[in-house]
Parts: sequence; structure tokens; C-alpha cells
Amino acid sequence: MKKLAILGATGSIGRNTLDIVRNQRNRFQIVALAAGENIPLFAEQIREFKPKLVSVKDEEKARELRDLISSEDVEITYGNKGLVNVAIFPPAELVVVATSGSVGLIPTLQAIEAGKDIALANKETLIMAGELIISSVAKKGVRLLPIDSEHSALFQCLEGRRKEEVRRIILTASGGPFLNLAPAKLSKVTIEEALRHPSWKMGKKVTIDSATLMNKGLEVIEAHFLFGLPEEKIEVVIHPQSIVHSLVEFVDGSIIGELNLPDMRIPIQYALTYPERLPNPFPKLDFKKTIALSFSPPDITKFPALRLSRQALKEGGTMRTVLATADEVAVEYFLTGRITFDKIPLLVEKTMEKHHKKEVSSLETVLEAEQWARKEAKKIAEGLS
Repeated sequence: MKKLAILGATGSIGRNTLDIVRNQRNRFQIVALAAGENIPLFAEQIREFKPKLVSVKDEEKARELRDLISSEDVEITYGNKGLVNVAIFPPAELVVVATSGSVGLIPTLQAIEAGKDIALANKETLIMAGELIISSVAKKGVRLLPIDSEHSALFQCLEGRRKEEVRRIILTASGGPFLNLAPAKLSKVTIEEALRHPSWKMGKKVTIDSATLMNKGLEVIEAHFLFGLPEEKIEVVIHPQSIVHSLVEFVDGSIIGELNLPDMRIPIQYALTYPERLPNPFPKLDFKKTIALSFSPPDITKFPALRLSRQALKEGGTMRTVLATADEVAVEYFLTGRITFDKIPLLVEKTMEKHHKKEVSSLETVLEAEQWARKEAKKIAEGLS
């Protein structure tokens, strides 16, 4: 029985992971969980899955949780230290990193150093410190298994293949809710419209990133680190149906893709069970029905986040940290109504323009760049409000 720890248990990926465990009780045991602020749901999860260690955002949330689960035999921790404690909890064999934002970086590194396999859904971890993560994974001999549907698809298509055989990898993007909206109208879109993704049900941050296509830009950087391919071999195509999750073209012209319905439980389950494949009760593609698939190039003028992500990857070093951190700030300011939707990539670009990049030689370098970018991006955001 594989023992799991989950960082971000009450978020979309965390809930889907627990749904898989619910369907595979004989295969998995939850030993540790971490969540942020959704204490009522977290209490329900603890009562159902009986972890031995849990963590929440702060001391106040810990007291609130204790009142709800006073009869449960579980240790409650909180804050960044609590998140790390869950990540390195000795009984855990696989740590599912499903947190949103830069908060996942240190716990992931600590979990790797503790010899844990990682199922990674947190984008910022690789964006900010890909060199450190990949080096640590190699040094410790652990597995880094992608959860994102696109990277899971690439992982499956590339398995057993040499990099020399790969001509390019192709990440598919739904295009988000504003794929066909006139660029001039982007400044008028509402928060509710931006959160109405046509294919996926996700957390607010990743949903907004999907609407700006920043999500796909971040995935280009992730793919670079996960698969060791240069930026020029990583392409993006718009595929509104979200059926083909990514493709690999080999040097002989053959293209292999991975297809399934837009259901995050499928790539999550593969990460949990790798290298095995297990049956599940989730809906499947029905080829007896007509399935129309379309593909088109992205409009990088309308969606400049893709251009900015590629720029950050080419420049390298702490520029990627600045990209990710400035985007976090921009999305926060949009979701709280302080900047308009079209200002999100503008804020990111202005922050990047002010940054003097350094090589990612240590975690301290990354954290310093994050702190600088957060402060600078907020200053710029106030000017755009």
C-alpha cells in the first residue's frame, strides 16, 4: 500500500487526488495532509482519510480545525514550517504537490532531500528553481512525476525514447474563455467571465492563467526542465476541445499524442500508480460518437504572456522567478478588482524590464528574486490601478 502526503488537499488537484484514493482504498493510504483556509472541508477530509499529521495556514486556522476534529487522533501544525513537516513526514512515500504559487517551492525541495517521490502539479516550483529541483532529483534518485495533463501526456509519449529521436513536443491549449474575443474587449472582461473556463474546473489562479495563456507559457518552461529540451523544440497549439493533451513529433515525422476527456483524475492517477495503469470508473472517450478536433496557432499579440514566458526561459536564471512572481501579484490584483484583465501581462512585462537577472545558484538567490519581484510588481500594480 503506497503512503501519500498531499500539499493543497482542499484545492482542485487535492480533491481529485482524494477521489482517486477513495476509489482505490486497497492501494493507497493518506498519512499527511496540508491545506490553507477551507477548514470545514479539510475537517471532513481528515475525518474520512484519518491522516496522522496535518497542517493549515496559520495558528488561528489550527485552533478552528482542532475544534472541528477534537475526537480525531491527528497532530495539527501550521504555517510554512507545518507545510514542510507534511512534505517530509517519514511514513510518506509519495508527496503530491498541489499547492498554488511559490509556497510549494521549499516543501518540494525538502521532500526531495528527504528521499520522497514527487507528483508535481505546482508550476511555480519548476519555473522558479528548475535547476535546483532537477539536480536534487538526480542526486537523491527519486521520481519526479508530472500531474499537469499536458506534461503527463508528454511523459507517456516520450517514455522509452531518446531525446535525439524527438523533433519537437507540442503542448495543446484550450485557448481559454476569450479565444474568440476581440482584443479591444479584453479590458472590459469581468472576474466572473475570466473564471468561466470552457473545459476545466480549476482553482482561481490557474483559471485566470489559462484565460491569459500564461498557464501555457509556464508549461513551456516546465517542459524544458522535465524533458531536457530546448525552447525552440517546444511548441504550443490551440486545441479548444481539450481532448488531445499534448503530442510528440519524432525525427521521422511520426506524431504520437495522448487523448482522453478533460478530467484531471486521469493524469493524477497515472502519477500515483506509475508505472502501473489501473482501471477506474471515470468517463471515457466514446469513438462511436462524432468527435471533431481542431488546432490553430496561438495569437501572441493578443496573448503576450506566451511571449513573456519564452523570453524568461531564454534569458534564464532569476528572470523566470520574476515572471512567476509578478504573475501571482497581477492575478491577485485582478481578482480583487484593482487592475483590469488586460493589465495582467503588462504588469508582468514591466516587472521583468526592471530586473537584473542572476544565475540560479542557490535557493537563497531564488528567494531574494521572489521578494524583489513581489515588492516591485505591487509598486507597478498600484500605478496601473
